[in-house]
Amino acid sequence: MEPQHPKISVREQAKRLGINRSTLYYQTVDKPDEEMRLQHHIDRIYTDHPAYGTRRITAVLRREGWDVNRKRVPRCMREMGIAGICPGPNLSKRNLQHKVYPYLLRGVKASHNNHVWGIDITYIRMKHGWMYLVAVIDWYSRYIVSWQLEQTLDIEFVLKAAKLALRQANPEIWNSDQGSHFTSPQYTDLLKEAGVRISMDGKNRAVDNIFTERFWRTLKYEDVYTKEYASPREARMSIGKFIQYYNQERPHQALGYHTPAEVYLHGISPKVPLRSTHAPEKADLGKETA
Repeated sequence: MEPQHPKISVREQAKRLGINRSTLYYQTVDKPDEEMRLQHHIDRIYTDHPAYGTRRITAVLRREGWDVNRKRVPRCMREMGIAGICPGPNLSKRNLQHKVYPYLLRGVKASHNNHVWGIDITYIRMKHGWMYLVAVIDWYSRYIVSWQLEQTLDIEFVLKAAKLALRQANPEIWNSDQGSHFTSPQYTDLLKEAGVRISMDGKNRAVDNIFTERFWRTLKYEDVYTKEYASPREARMSIGKFIQYYNQERPHQALGYHTPAEVYLHGISPKVPLRSTHAPEKADLGKETA
């Protein structure tokens, strides 16, 4: 970036680089170390147990030696964008003026690519603050179809992730929670125009979006928790590399140790055993035919 470029504005430079202009003006959050450590610990508990509410999280913290009360824990969770069963007051709290769609997946198992997609938002911690990650996941292949990372919960980053996903394919069913982002007409109209059937989790049912919850846990334990992102740029680069690795290289047990990309992009059935590419030695061939 060249903020003082004589011909290209900062807005245009950000657009060409594909980043949000607000990232350029990021200021670290000045918080006491203890408060930040507490929020990071809450994130770990919540990642392991997304069904835990404030009472149970408070109890777990106390058992682990934290001197906290129930007012402090909800305040931290509100700042982090998580509360109760699923992420946050601004992204999971229902807007009563928005239409809620029925849950279409009871008794339904994703049986092929683009059968069922899920979308969700999670909190991503950094050394001196946090960001929000939205991802669209194909439930059959566990492939991350699209994702966006931003510093605020504005609906624009959700819409951008949805549009990027729809450029690749149109799923039959698209599932989410009942958060205000996902009940917004801006979001639902986008899906309806694509001919997608909209499904929404039952109230207080974290298990309805279990595949996304599992991905959040994998991402956080294998990347986020092992690093201290110093800036949004660092977080975006690291998470981007991890999602590339997750899609293209990381064997998935539920897929017969194939990668999500092998199933989603190359049509490999997850029921087909993974074959070794190592050619057996001649002596080994003799033993096989003996």
